[in-house]
Amino acid sequence: MIGFQRRFDPTFAALKTRLAAGEIGEPEMLVITSRDPDAPSIEYLGTSGGIFKDMLIHDFDIFRWILDDEAQALFATGSCLTDQAIAGVGDIDSAAVIIRTRRGRIAQINASRRAAYGYDQRFEVLGSKGMLQARNHKATEVFAHSAANVSHDTPEHFFLERYRVAYASEMAHFFDALASGKQPQTSIQDGVKALELAEAATRSWRERRAVEL
Repeated sequence: MIGFQRRFDPTFAALKTRLAAGEIGEPEMLVITSRDPDAPSIEYLGTSGGIFKDMLIHDFDIFRWILDDEAQALFATGSCLTDQAIAGVGDIDSAAVIIRTRRGRIAQINASRRAAYGYDQRFEVLGSKGMLQARNHKATEVFAHSAANVSHDTPEHFFLERYRVAYASEMAHFFDALASGKQPQTSIQDGVKALELAEAATRSWRERRAVEL
């Protein structure tokens, strides 16, 4: 079993269920936003494998899982916009990826190592009959209304808070698979497929060209 915990997030899983039930018809476009509140240390980034493997690997899995499709072509680009020291270890901190699937669908991923307002994890699926959105989680759902503005809490701070329920569900599923002998929902093959996309994105960024898969 591979540890792609986002598949076990209740919000993401509910969207997947409703999409599979045909609520918005045939999915046509997927837009993923993935932004960390801050970058890890330079020492870590120097050995992380790069932003596409270290950070976007989860977004590549979400792409495959939500659309139930595979990539046919991919183009990735990126820059160092938050800390030039990241460029010094051969990496970037801001990236965008466009994927065309085998069925002709379009997926777009935008990622950043810096989001001053918190951990930004959301996506939307546009379909032939409508759209489904999975929004950020907040510490509370209290909204304050005044003559000046309407305000609410910022997104939860980081992945440990955002995915605490997903991690618990993932572990329960893992132990259930061990006890029952059933195949886990996230296979090693899912990890291999996501890594293939991360490798292709890295190559696309470095060579400044689209990559066919």
